[in-house]
Amino acid sequence: MPPSDRIRDHAGQGATTVAAHRARRRLRADQARQLADLLRHQLLTDGFPDGTLPHESALATDYRASRNTVRQALDLLRAEGLVERLPGVGTVVVAQKYPHGLDRLMGLAETLLEHGRVTNEVRTMGPAPAPTPVAERLRIPPGTDVLYIERLRRLNALPLSLDLTYIPLDIGTVLLGADLENTDVFRLLETITGQRLGHAEITLEAVNADAHSAAVLEAPRGTAVLMLERLTHLADGRPVDLEFIRFRGDRITMSGLLHRSL
Repeated sequence: MPPSDRIRDHAGQGATTVAAHRARRRLRADQARQLADLLRHQLLTDGFPDGTLPHESALATDYRASRNTVRQALDLLRAEGLVERLPGVGTVVVAQKYPHGLDRLMGLAETLLEHGRVTNEVRTMGPAPAPTPVAERLRIPPGTDVLYIERLRRLNALPLSLDLTYIPLDIGTVLLGADLENTDVFRLLETITGQRLGHAEITLEAVNADAHSAAVLEAPRGTAVLMLERLTHLADGRPVDLEFIRFRGDRITMSGLLHRSL
Protein backbone atom coordinates (compact mmCIF):
# COMPACT_ATOMS: atom_id res chain seq x y z
CA MET A 1 0.00 0.00 0.00
CA PRO A 2 1.44 3.40 -0.97
CA PRO A 3 2.43 5.63 2.00
CA SER A 4 -0.22 8.20 1.08
CA ASP A 5 -2.94 5.53 1.22
CA ARG A 6 -1.68 4.29 4.58
CA ILE A 7 -1.84 7.84 5.96
CA ARG A 8 -5.42 8.30 4.69
CA ASP A 9 -6.40 4.91 6.09
CA HIS A 10 -4.92 5.76 9.48
CA ALA A 11 -6.64 9.15 9.47
CA GLY A 12 -9.93 7.45 8.66
CA GLN A 13 -9.51 5.08 11.59
CA GLY A 14 -8.79 8.03 13.85
CA ALA A 15 -11.90 9.82 12.67
CA THR A 16 -13.93 6.69 13.37
CA THR A 17 -12.48 6.48 16.88
CA VAL A 18 -13.29 10.16 17.58
CA ALA A 19 -16.83 9.73 16.22
CA ALA A 20 -17.36 6.65 18.39
CA HIS A 21 -16.10 8.54 21.45
CA ARG A 22 -18.47 11.42 20.75
CA ALA A 23 -21.34 8.99 20.26
CA ARG A 24 -20.59 7.40 23.65
CA ARG A 25 -20.55 10.82 25.29
CA ARG A 26 -23.86 11.72 23.65
CA LEU A 27 -25.35 8.42 24.73
CA ARG A 28 -24.26 8.95 28.34
CA ALA A 29 -25.61 12.51 28.29
CA ASP A 30 -28.95 11.22 26.95
CA GLN A 31 -29.08 8.56 29.65
CA ALA A 32 -28.20 11.10 32.34
CA ARG A 33 -30.98 13.42 31.20
CA GLN A 34 -33.47 10.54 31.20
CA LEU A 35 -32.40 9.49 34.69
CA ALA A 36 -32.59 13.10 35.92
CA ASP A 37 -36.20 13.27 34.66
CA LEU A 38 -37.10 10.13 36.62
CA LEU A 39 -35.37 11.31 39.78
CA ARG A 40 -36.92 14.77 39.48
CA HIS A 41 -40.36 13.21 39.52
CA GLN A 42 -39.43 11.28 42.64
CA LEU A 43 -38.13 14.46 44.28
CA LEU A 44 -41.28 16.42 43.55
CA THR A 45 -43.70 13.69 44.67
CA ASP A 46 -42.06 12.89 48.02
CA GLY A 47 -40.41 9.77 46.66
CA PHE A 48 -37.60 10.29 49.17
CA PRO A 49 -39.52 10.99 52.42
CA ASP A 50 -36.44 11.40 54.59
CA GLY A 51 -35.00 13.96 52.17
CA THR A 52 -31.96 11.84 51.26
CA LEU A 53 -31.42 10.07 47.96
CA PRO A 54 -30.06 6.52 47.88
CA HIS A 55 -26.31 6.03 47.41
CA GLU A 56 -25.01 6.38 43.85
CA SER A 57 -24.33 2.66 43.65
CA ALA A 58 -27.92 1.88 44.70
CA LEU A 59 -29.28 4.31 42.10
CA ALA A 60 -27.05 2.72 39.47
CA THR A 61 -28.45 -0.71 40.33
CA ASP A 62 -32.08 0.42 40.58
CA TYR A 63 -32.02 2.27 37.27
CA ARG A 64 -29.54 -0.01 35.48
CA ALA A 65 -27.18 2.85 34.82
CA SER A 66 -23.45 3.36 35.19
CA ARG A 67 -22.04 5.28 38.15
CA ASN A 68 -20.86 8.00 35.74
CA THR A 69 -24.38 8.35 34.35
CA VAL A 70 -25.79 8.61 37.88
CA ARG A 71 -23.26 11.30 38.82
CA GLN A 72 -24.06 13.26 35.68
CA ALA A 73 -27.80 13.04 36.38
CA LEU A 74 -27.27 14.27 39.95
CA ASP A 75 -25.15 17.12 38.59
CA LEU A 76 -28.11 18.17 36.42
CA LEU A 77 -30.44 18.18 39.43
CA ARG A 78 -27.85 20.07 41.47
CA ALA A 79 -27.64 22.73 38.74
CA GLU A 80 -31.44 23.12 39.00
CA GLY A 81 -31.09 23.75 42.73
CA LEU A 82 -33.11 20.67 43.68
CA VAL A 83 -30.41 18.65 45.44
CA GLU A 84 -27.07 19.19 47.13
CA ARG A 85 -24.19 16.95 48.11
CA LEU A 86 -23.36 17.00 51.83
CA PRO A 87 -20.13 15.40 53.08
CA GLY A 88 -20.84 12.39 55.26
CA VAL A 89 -24.56 12.50 54.41
CA GLY A 90 -24.93 12.07 50.66
CA THR A 91 -27.24 13.76 48.17
CA VAL A 92 -30.13 15.54 49.88
CA VAL A 93 -33.23 17.36 48.68
CA VAL A 94 -32.79 21.11 49.22
CA ALA A 95 -35.70 22.64 47.27
CA GLN A 96 -39.41 22.06 46.93
CA LYS A 97 -41.75 22.81 44.06
CA TYR A 98 -45.44 23.36 44.68
CA PRO A 99 -48.12 21.82 42.44
CA HIS A 100 -50.42 24.12 40.48
CA GLY A 101 -53.29 22.33 38.73
CA LEU A 102 -54.38 23.32 35.24
CA ASP A 103 -57.63 21.37 35.18
CA ARG A 104 -59.60 23.43 37.73
CA LEU A 105 -60.31 27.16 37.84
CA MET A 106 -58.99 28.18 41.25
CA GLY A 107 -57.16 31.11 42.79
CA LEU A 108 -53.60 30.68 43.98
CA ALA A 109 -54.52 30.59 47.69
CA GLU A 110 -57.16 27.95 46.97
CA THR A 111 -54.73 25.93 44.87
CA LEU A 112 -51.92 25.94 47.44
CA LEU A 113 -54.04 25.85 50.58
CA GLU A 114 -52.41 22.69 51.97
CA HIS A 115 -48.90 24.00 51.33
CA GLY A 116 -49.02 27.18 53.39
CA ARG A 117 -50.23 30.76 53.41
CA VAL A 118 -50.37 32.88 50.29
CA THR A 119 -50.02 36.64 50.81
CA ASN A 120 -50.22 39.40 48.23
CA GLU A 121 -48.14 42.55 48.09
CA VAL A 122 -50.14 45.06 46.03
CA ARG A 123 -47.44 47.02 44.19
CA THR A 124 -49.67 49.01 41.83
CA MET A 125 -53.42 49.46 41.68
CA GLY A 126 -55.65 51.96 39.94
CA PRO A 127 -57.61 52.88 36.80
CA ALA A 128 -55.71 52.95 33.50
CA PRO A 129 -56.74 53.15 29.82
CA ALA A 130 -57.01 49.67 28.34
CA PRO A 131 -54.47 48.95 25.60
CA THR A 132 -56.17 47.68 22.44
CA PRO A 133 -55.21 43.99 22.97
CA VAL A 134 -56.59 44.14 26.52
CA ALA A 135 -59.78 45.89 25.42
CA GLU A 136 -60.38 43.30 22.71
CA ARG A 137 -59.99 40.42 25.15
CA LEU A 138 -62.31 42.05 27.71
CA ARG A 139 -64.80 43.12 24.98
CA ILE A 140 -64.71 46.81 25.83
CA PRO A 141 -63.91 49.86 23.63
CA PRO A 142 -60.16 50.59 23.31
CA GLY A 143 -59.02 53.28 25.71
CA THR A 144 -61.79 52.52 28.20
CA ASP A 145 -60.49 52.60 31.74
CA VAL A 146 -59.86 49.26 33.44
CA LEU A 147 -58.57 48.45 36.88
CA TYR A 148 -54.89 47.54 36.62
CA ILE A 149 -53.32 45.57 39.50
CA GLU A 150 -49.74 44.40 39.95
CA ARG A 151 -49.20 41.99 42.84
CA LEU A 152 -46.23 40.08 44.17
CA ARG A 153 -47.56 36.82 45.55
CA ARG A 154 -45.68 34.91 48.21
CA LEU A 155 -46.08 31.43 49.61
CA ASN A 156 -44.79 31.10 53.17
CA ALA A 157 -42.99 34.44 52.67
CA LEU A 158 -41.09 33.23 49.55
CA PRO A 159 -41.71 35.11 46.27
CA LEU A 160 -43.70 32.86 43.96
CA SER A 161 -45.35 34.92 41.24
CA LEU A 162 -45.74 38.41 39.80
CA ASP A 163 -49.33 38.96 38.62
CA LEU A 164 -50.47 41.70 36.23
CA THR A 165 -54.27 41.91 36.14
CA TYR A 166 -56.82 43.87 34.07
CA ILE A 167 -60.47 44.02 35.21
CA PRO A 168 -63.38 46.05 33.70
CA LEU A 169 -63.82 49.16 35.80
CA ASP A 170 -67.54 48.65 36.54
CA ILE A 171 -66.43 45.62 38.56
CA GLY A 172 -62.96 46.79 39.47
CA THR A 173 -64.09 49.93 41.28
CA VAL A 174 -65.46 47.79 44.10
CA LEU A 175 -62.09 46.04 44.38
CA LEU A 176 -60.38 49.32 45.29
CA GLY A 177 -61.56 48.94 48.87
CA ALA A 178 -61.20 45.16 49.11
CA ASP A 179 -58.63 43.16 51.08
CA LEU A 180 -56.46 42.13 48.14
CA GLU A 181 -53.54 41.34 50.41
CA ASN A 182 -55.24 38.29 51.90
CA THR A 183 -58.01 37.38 49.44
CA ASP A 184 -57.92 35.87 45.94
CA VAL A 185 -59.36 38.08 43.21
CA PHE A 186 -61.46 35.12 42.03
CA ARG A 187 -63.34 34.99 45.31
CA LEU A 188 -63.88 38.76 45.28
CA LEU A 189 -65.16 38.71 41.68
CA GLU A 190 -67.80 36.13 42.57
CA THR A 191 -68.88 38.17 45.58
CA ILE A 192 -69.09 41.43 43.64
CA THR A 193 -70.93 40.05 40.61
CA GLY A 194 -73.11 37.53 42.45
CA GLN A 195 -72.08 34.96 39.83
CA ARG A 196 -69.79 31.97 39.80
CA LEU A 197 -66.79 32.05 37.54
CA GLY A 198 -67.39 29.87 34.51
CA HIS A 199 -64.27 29.08 32.49
CA ALA A 200 -60.87 30.44 31.55
CA GLU A 201 -58.67 30.37 28.45
CA ILE A 202 -55.02 29.80 29.33
CA THR A 203 -51.65 29.90 27.59
CA LEU A 204 -48.50 28.66 29.31
CA GLU A 205 -44.98 29.31 28.08
CA ALA A 206 -41.46 29.87 29.33
CA VAL A 207 -40.02 33.39 28.99
CA ASN A 208 -36.84 35.05 30.21
CA ALA A 209 -37.40 37.30 33.20
CA ASP A 210 -36.91 40.97 32.46
CA ALA A 211 -34.90 43.07 34.92
CA HIS A 212 -38.01 44.29 36.78
CA SER A 213 -39.62 40.85 37.11
CA ALA A 214 -36.36 39.24 38.19
CA ALA A 215 -35.78 41.87 40.87
CA VAL A 216 -39.31 41.59 42.27
CA LEU A 217 -39.23 37.77 42.26
CA GLU A 218 -35.70 37.79 43.70
CA ALA A 219 -34.55 35.60 40.82
CA PRO A 220 -31.42 35.90 38.67
CA ARG A 221 -31.90 38.33 35.77
CA GLY A 222 -32.65 36.49 32.54
CA THR A 223 -33.69 33.30 34.31
CA ALA A 224 -36.58 31.41 32.76
CA VAL A 225 -40.00 31.93 34.38
CA LEU A 226 -43.33 30.27 33.63
CA MET A 227 -45.69 32.78 32.05
CA LEU A 228 -49.38 31.95 32.44
CA GLU A 229 -51.77 34.12 30.45
CA ARG A 230 -55.35 33.60 31.62
CA LEU A 231 -58.64 35.16 30.53
CA THR A 232 -61.38 34.29 33.01
CA HIS A 233 -65.11 34.49 32.25
CA LEU A 234 -68.18 34.61 34.47
CA ALA A 235 -70.71 31.81 34.23
CA ASP A 236 -72.72 33.91 31.75
CA GLY A 237 -69.67 34.10 29.46
CA ARG A 238 -68.57 37.68 30.15
CA PRO A 239 -64.76 38.08 30.31
CA VAL A 240 -63.87 39.81 33.57
CA ASP A 241 -60.23 39.10 34.41
CA LEU A 242 -57.19 39.14 32.11
CA GLU A 243 -53.97 38.12 33.85
CA PHE A 244 -50.32 37.76 32.94
CA ILE A 245 -48.69 35.72 35.70
CA ARG A 246 -44.95 35.10 35.93
CA PHE A 247 -44.13 32.15 38.18
CA ARG A 248 -40.69 31.28 39.47
CA GLY A 249 -40.07 28.03 37.63
CA ASP A 250 -37.92 26.66 40.44
CA ARG A 251 -40.85 26.84 42.90
CA ILE A 252 -43.88 25.66 40.93
CA THR A 253 -44.96 22.73 38.77
CA MET A 254 -47.97 22.71 36.44
CA SER A 255 -50.11 19.62 36.10
CA GLY A 256 -53.48 18.56 34.80
CA LEU A 257 -55.70 15.63 33.88
CA LEU A 258 -56.40 15.35 30.18
CA HIS A 259 -59.01 13.21 28.43
CA ARG A 260 -58.61 12.14 24.83
CA SER A 261 -61.44 13.07 22.47
CA LEU A 262 -61.46 12.83 18.68
